[in-house]
Amino acid sequence: MKIQESAENYLETILILKNKKGMVRSIDIAHELGFSKPSVSIAMKNLRQHGYIDVDTKGFIELTESGREIAERIYERHTFISRWLENIGVDPKVAAEDACRIEHVISAESFEAMKRYVNGREL
Repeated sequence: MKIQESAENYLETILILKNKKGMVRSIDIAHELGFSKPSVSIAMKNLRQHGYIDVDTKGFIELTESGREIAERIYERHTFISRWLENIGVDPKVAAEDACRIEHVISAESFEAMKRYVNGREL
C-alpha cells in the first residue's frame, strides 16, 4: 500500500527520535519537524487509525510492525542517497535536502539497482 509522503516523513521521524531518545511523544515530533502540536496530533491520529503507530495512555508513540517497516525503508533510502550525493561532491546540507525528496519517489527497483551498483564500489 502506498502512503503519502508526509506520513512517511512522520514515521521516519518517529524512528529517528526513538533511536535517539528511547521514547517519543507528539511534542518531540513537533519540535523536530518545526510543526505545530495540533498538526502533529492530527497526523498521529491518522497514523494510528491506519495501524502504523500505537499511542499509550501516557502519550508515548510506538511504531507498529508495518509502521517500522516503512520507517526503516525510508530511513535507509535517506541515509544511502544522502551519503552517495555527498561522495560525488554535493554539499552535505543540499545532499540531505535532496535525499529527503528523492527517498519518497524512487522506485524499489531503481533503489535496489543503485545499491547493487554502489556496493560494487566503496561509498
